[in-house]
Amino acid sequence: MRPLRVGNASGFYGDRFDAVREMLTGGELDVLTGDYLAELTLLILGRDRMKDPAAGYARTFLRQLEDTLGLARERGVRIVTNAGGLNPAGLAGKVRELADRLGVPVRVAHVEGDDVRPRFPESLTANAYLGGFGIAACLRAGADVVVTGRVTDAALVTGPAAAHFGWTPDDHDRLAGAVVAGHVLECGAQATGGNYAFFRGRDVRRPGFPLAEIHADGSSVVTKHPGTGGFVDTGTVTAQLLYETSGARYAGPDVTARLDTVRIAQDGPDRVRITGVRGEAPPPDLKVGLSRLGGFRNEVVFVLTGLDIEDKAALVREQMDEALAESRPADVRWDLVRTDRPDADTEETASALLRLTVRDPRQEAVGRALSGAAVELALSGYPGFHVSAPPGKGAPYGVFEAARLPQGDVEQVAVLSDGRRLAVRPPEATRPLDDVPEPPLPEPPPPGPTRRAPLGLVAGARSGDKGGDANVGVWVRTDEAWRWLVHELTVDRFRQLIPESRPLPVTRHVLPHLRALNFVVESILGEGVAAQHRFDPQAKALGEWLRSRHLDIPEALL
Repeated sequence: MRPLRVGNASGFYGDRFDAVREMLTGGELDVLTGDYLAELTLLILGRDRMKDPAAGYARTFLRQLEDTLGLARERGVRIVTNAGGLNPAGLAGKVRELADRLGVPVRVAHVEGDDVRPRFPESLTANAYLGGFGIAACLRAGADVVVTGRVTDAALVTGPAAAHFGWTPDDHDRLAGAVVAGHVLECGAQATGGNYAFFRGRDVRRPGFPLAEIHADGSSVVTKHPGTGGFVDTGTVTAQLLYETSGARYAGPDVTARLDTVRIAQDGPDRVRITGVRGEAPPPDLKVGLSRLGGFRNEVVFVLTGLDIEDKAALVREQMDEALAESRPADVRWDLVRTDRPDADTEETASALLRLTVRDPRQEAVGRALSGAAVELALSGYPGFHVSAPPGKGAPYGVFEAARLPQGDVEQVAVLSDGRRLAVRPPEATRPLDDVPEPPLPEPPPPGPTRRAPLGLVAGARSGDKGGDANVGVWVRTDEAWRWLVHELTVDRFRQLIPESRPLPVTRHVLPHLRALNFVVESILGEGVAAQHRFDPQAKALGEWLRSRHLDIPEALL
C-alpha cells in the first residue's frame, strides 16, 4: 500500500501566512494539516469568546483558505486543522460559507466534545485533549476539510493515518509511529532547520515546511518539498523529537509512544527515516487544559547607565518602596540584568536593565499609582534616569493549569458534513503511566586532556514549556560524545549550570537511541506562559543558555 503523504502548514497561531499555498503548490500531498493551538492561544481565544460568543477560533485559517481552498480541491488534498479552537462548529460553518461563496464543492466536518467547561466552572477555558479517531471518522465519511478543537497536536496526523490504513485503536505500534511523525511535524519549520542549534553554515533564512511519508506499519520518512529552504537531517528531527516531552513514555489519548524505541537514520538528502517505534495502551485519563484570568500585571524597566550600577539599582528600589507599601501588590519581583560592560563604546552597551514586575488580583494595586510613582522619579532619581517605555495601567494575565478526566467521561463526537453525529468510543484497553527504568549506560570515555569550553561546541539542545514546567532536551552526534555526555551531564551538573533550577525538582530521562538526555524542570515557569513569570516565559532559549555554559570537555571531542 502506498504511503500517505501528510504535510504541515502551521505550527502556531501566527505562523507563516503563505505556508498553506506553498505546501499545496510545492509537491505531492494527500493531507495538509495546520496546528494553531497552544496553551496561550486558548487563553487568547477564551478572551475573544468573552467579547463575542460566536468567536473562539483562529480567524487566520479562514483568510488562508480564501485563495487555497479551490487549489486543495483540485489537487485532491484534504485539510485537517485544530483551528476550530473553542468553537469548531462555528469555524466549520464559516468554511462552508466560504466554499459556497467561492463555488468550491467541499464537504466540511468537525470534531467536538473537548469543551468540558461545565466540569470546571471557575475556568475561562477547559478543554480535554482528544485523539485522532474523531478525525478518522470524518475522513472515512468523505470529508474534504476537518476542523477540530483541542486535540493533541499529533492527532492531526494519527487521524488521517488511521483513516487511510484502516488502523483500529489496538494497533498500538502503528499508532505510536504516527504519533512520533506527528510530533516531528507539529511545529512546522522546527523540523527543517528552524530554531536549530547547529544552524551555522546552512541556509535557514526561510525553511520550508515539513511533510511525512507514513507507511502502513507506522514507520515514516520526514522530508520537505523539493527546492524549499532549510534542511532535514537526523539532527533537526532529533531536536524536534525532544521538544516539549518528558520521559520515555509519550502519552496521548490514543496510544502511549515509547520514545526510547525510536530509531532514526538519514535516508538521502533531506530525508530521515523513523522506524522501530513501539506503542502501549493509552492512559485511562485524558489531560485537560484549564485557563483562567489570574489577575493583573504591570512592569517598569529602569535603564541604568555607566558607573555605580548596583548603587543606582538600590536607590530606585528604596524610592519605590513607599509606593509598593501603599498599593501592596501580592507579588513583587525585581531583576537586575547586567547587559552593561566597562568602557563601552555605545550608550546601550554601557547600560543595565532593572525590571520591576508586579502582580495582583486587583488592577488598582498594579496600576496608575505604581506607574505614576515610577514616572515621578524622572527628575529626582539616579543620574541618567529613564525607562525603556512608559509604564501602563496594568494588564490582565492568564494562568494555565492541567487536570485529568477519565476517558469515558468525555464524549467525543464526529459531526459529518451531512449533519450526522457519530460518537467516538474511548479505547477499551488502557494502561496507567509509570516511569521507565533508566537503561544501561555505556562505559565512560577513558581519561584524557580536557579544555574548558561551552557545552554547545559538542551538544545541541532544544527547550520548551508545559504549563509551569520546562524541558531541555540535549543530544550529541557521535557515540564518543554520547559516552561523555551521559556521564557528565547529571542532574547535579545541570543544576550547577542552570542556577534557577537548584531549588526545583529536576528529572533526567535517558534516550540512548537518540544519544539524548531530556531534563524536566518543574515549576520554573510559575503559572505558565501567560503569567509571564520569567524573562523567557516559554523557556524557548533555556537550552541555548545551557549550551553557552562552560565545563571541562575532552579535547578529543572538540
